Amino acid sequence: MTNTWGIPGTTFLAYYIGTMAAIVVLAAIHRRILFRGPRDVHVDNLNPQQVAYLSGGERLAVYAAMGGLRTAGTIGTGPGGTLVETGPLPPGATALDNALDNAARRGVRARELHDDFMVVSALDQIRDGLERLGLTVSPAQRREARIWGFVAGAVTLIGAARLVIGVANDKPVGYLFVCLVVSVVITIALLRVKRRATNSAVRALRTLRRSHDHLKPSQSPAYATYGVAGSAMGVALFGSASLYAIDPAFAAEAEVTRVAAYGYGDGGATAGATGSASGCSTGSCGGGGGCGGGGCGG
Repeated sequence: MTNTWGIPGTTFLAYYIGTMAAIVVLAAIHRRILFRGPRDVHVDNLNPQQVAYLSGGERLAVYAAMGGLRTAGTIGTGPGGTLVETGPLPPGATALDNALDNAARRGVRARELHDDFMVVSALDQIRDGLERLGLTVSPAQRREARIWGFVAGAVTLIGAARLVIGVANDKPVGYLFVCLVVSVVITIALLRVKRRATNSAVRALRTLRRSHDHLKPSQSPAYATYGVAGSAMGVALFGSASLYAIDPAFAAEAEVTRVAAYGYGDGGATAGATGSASGCSTGSCGGGGGCGGGGCGG
């Protein structure tokens, strides 16, 4: 029996696994460089809404603003989960605060805030400002990071072609199939780049959370004591659970969804892909010895 493409199955598997592993390693190195951010980062001079955007994206930024405005007595809820204006804006109100106050005057439903044109514009300002500071990953950087996903996809297609030909020629392809499944998972992981904060911003956020541990909902903080900024920062650093701690009735009536604050984006994607590649190498297809004869790779 001749080998597919003139390459023995064990040899093909060795090259296939090695190539996928190299792609994962190179992607991890590339992303580490691409997402590292500025060397010296100080997030303690950011407002709570900017911190929330880094921690949990646009939705958490809106919730942080809602937390501050609720503490200030600026907004409340009306019938059907609409926002209503209940008082004046606090001093130092941001563009997002003004957008939410305007939405409250118009009776916009809280769940529809993220589609409101003024809110969207304010969130764009936050994103652009953080991007200029090097704290967020730009769309161009995310597109660049996806390059390795396309490379992995090309290698996966080669493996798929080998599998089809092997099946047609009645070759044993069990190990190749397992590795092909793993490579598909790797490809998807490398193509899904949802990273938000740069690595330096993530480290700075960790430090900021430690310094504001007293605002954690589990500590039962007296948010009224910490004022508008303290309430908003609690939401920004510890997620929308803090908004429920500030005013559970308001949060429930506004239909606030649970949003965690991490700031890691998809940082685990490449690590997960690395683990998958290792699993294929050391498990089903490892080292040639586990493959047996010459036909496990089609």
